[in-house]
Amino acid sequence: MGQISRKPLKDKELASFCEQMAMMLTAGISSLEGISILKESLADAEGRAILEEAYEELEMTGNLHGALVKTGVFPQYFLNLTEIGERAGRLDEVFSSLAVYYDRQDALSKSIKSAVTYPCIMIGMMLAVILVLVIRVMPIFSRVYEQLGTEMSGVSRSIMNVGTWLGRYSLVILALAVVLVILVLYLTRTKNGKQKLTAMGRRLPFTKGIYEATALSRFADGMAITLKSGLDSDEGLELSGKLTDSQSLREKIEACREKTAEGMELGVAFKEAGIFSGLHARMINVGILSGSLDQVMERVAEQYAQEADDRISRTVSRLEPTLVAVMSILVGMILLSVMLPLMGIMSGIG
Repeated sequence: MGQISRKPLKDKELASFCEQMAMMLTAGISSLEGISILKESLADAEGRAILEEAYEELEMTGNLHGALVKTGVFPQYFLNLTEIGERAGRLDEVFSSLAVYYDRQDALSKSIKSAVTYPCIMIGMMLAVILVLVIRVMPIFSRVYEQLGTEMSGVSRSIMNVGTWLGRYSLVILALAVVLVILVLYLTRTKNGKQKLTAMGRRLPFTKGIYEATALSRFADGMAITLKSGLDSDEGLELSGKLTDSQSLREKIEACREKTAEGMELGVAFKEAGIFSGLHARMINVGILSGSLDQVMERVAEQYAQEADDRISRTVSRLEPTLVAVMSILVGMILLSVMLPLMGIMSGIG
């Protein structure tokens, strides 16, 4: 399982843990024995301490979900799906599904970091170039114009004024930059910050679809597991609803539960509540008629997960050329604003 700390486990660590647990459970080894085997095989002291804590709790209570909750290092989605698997008697399938999910999340995270690193470096370098041009180079051109008996005007004068202002309040700008870095770290490194960042992401037009697709994928995955276990649709909806942190989807799931309680067919209730529509709604209806709704739900979960991945990849692929183009245009405008008037003056002198 690799290096484990008291901080939340990384996607790669979770994938490794789930894969090993799935193999042991499939082989008929109990979850208690599985935790014990993993504990003994770990070289990392902190990792052993975490699994030892889970082992002791599991030995006393017989509840794997509660034992993993007590360690405080597993994410909520992992814990909710584990609870469903334990109640449904499908822990091996749940861990197999989670292993695939966290492997995909790890690969996606690495691809995003790789794609974003280069444009971020470019932005940093271009911002540095722009600051040097505005604060240091523009005043030199201003003195050259004065020696030639003229002065900057229009865009070049405005840029010059901006440079003067930046130089005058450089300490304030530096302090604001430090605050911005702290804010970014808070939003990306802390639990409350991540929640706020997620809430913002759900409102932004270019990220809203990603969060919606992810939420539906998790819900469909949970429904597939509960249906396979033979649980009724109401209990499946209740348990699967815990897998999403989207308030709007939870409200739709609750509306769906109310409709099925009134006797409405599950497929119709999904459509009426606005959970699934279009192709996915038709797939679910076919699944109900053919008695293979659990398999259809698995397919729907895969499609929504792929949709979320595709949306992220498209967003990242558009980010790099857009940012580079914007920064290049800014640098070009600054240079042209001072070079063109100077060229005019020199041609007039000639």
